[in-house]
Amino acid sequence: MQEHKIGIIMNGVTGRMGTNQHLLRSIAEIIKQGGVKIGPGETIMPDPVLVGRDENKLQKLCALSGVSKMTTKLDEVMGDPYYTIYFDAQTTTRRADAIRKAVAAGKHIYCEKPIAIDTREAMELYKLCKDAGVKNGVVQDKLWLPGILKLKRLIQLGFFGRILSVRGEFGYWVFEGDSIPAQRPSWNYRKEDGGGIIIDMLCHWRYVLDNVFGKVKAVSCLGATHIPERTDEQGKPYHCTADDAAYATFELENGIIAHFNSSWTVRVRRDDLLTLQVDGTKGSAVAGLRECYIQHYGNTPKPVWNPDITQPINFFEGWSKVPEQEQYDNAFKVQWELFLKHVVKGDSFPWDLYEGVKGVQLAEKGLESWEKRCWVDLKEEGIG
Repeated sequence: MQEHKIGIIMNGVTGRMGTNQHLLRSIAEIIKQGGVKIGPGETIMPDPVLVGRDENKLQKLCALSGVSKMTTKLDEVMGDPYYTIYFDAQTTTRRADAIRKAVAAGKHIYCEKPIAIDTREAMELYKLCKDAGVKNGVVQDKLWLPGILKLKRLIQLGFFGRILSVRGEFGYWVFEGDSIPAQRPSWNYRKEDGGGIIIDMLCHWRYVLDNVFGKVKAVSCLGATHIPERTDEQGKPYHCTADDAAYATFELENGIIAHFNSSWTVRVRRDDLLTLQVDGTKGSAVAGLRECYIQHYGNTPKPVWNPDITQPINFFEGWSKVPEQEQYDNAFKVQWELFLKHVVKGDSFPWDLYEGVKGVQLAEKGLESWEKRCWVDLKEEGIG
């Protein structure tokens, strides 16, 4: 058995996303399964070191994950040639400086999104990686969600005919933190700390739209800060300076119109925390994180507007659930395995930092649209 052991610096994994999705459900699971199989008798085995500022949190994470190595001294592991990959799941404002250090140390880069706070800085990071010849990637997890994969399969099969529109509903009620503890960190609601739902979620919608439905051409976005004050992790009230809701419409190059409502101030009465409804000339589908429901042209009811009587049609009855035709792994884990294969074997990995730049650009244009109260085109400006 040939084993390619690869050292990974995992910075910022004490945060919710870094702990749950990247450490416990991705890297730890890859180690448990015996690595990533790349051929008969050949595997890639990740060997991580956990990096953070709180030693107590790191010790607890090591005990929880089974990872034995940890440090609060990032510069020391940056200088160790054994560690060839640098992964960053810190808050956005800390990411760029750490990536610059990692590139200077010759590390391959894999990081969460948004990769930077603005397009200029994001493009600088991509160019640094390109000029240094290091492999790089950005997390684009939703592309491997079962619900999204089912939508892609329906598109490949021509189920929709000509797609007309996409409607996305994302979000849930995030408690203010005064009586019931908030389920998201307080920095998310402070613009000065890199918070805001536009910079957070429009990065996601860029890669989902670009990779599944069509390239984004223009955006019209309205943001809002619906909850002006919240309570932080120490029980202290703070003023919310970042947007907690975004209402955005996207024009795609192929003529499809997409609209996404993103909100941390909405109560859920839909199938999942994220749902996408795709309407086409021959059929429609509604996908959540895992499930997908379809209605073909031949099963479409013919309602008539009459508010004076109880609605005679049960609209939910006309939809069929797409069956489970394959097994699905954790979306973050799937992309981690692809990146490890990219680093070790040179396999194709199109989700590089350039794709991360596109996400930051869309978020920046969304903020510009909100400020100017107008449609904003996504011009080249150095990126496609």
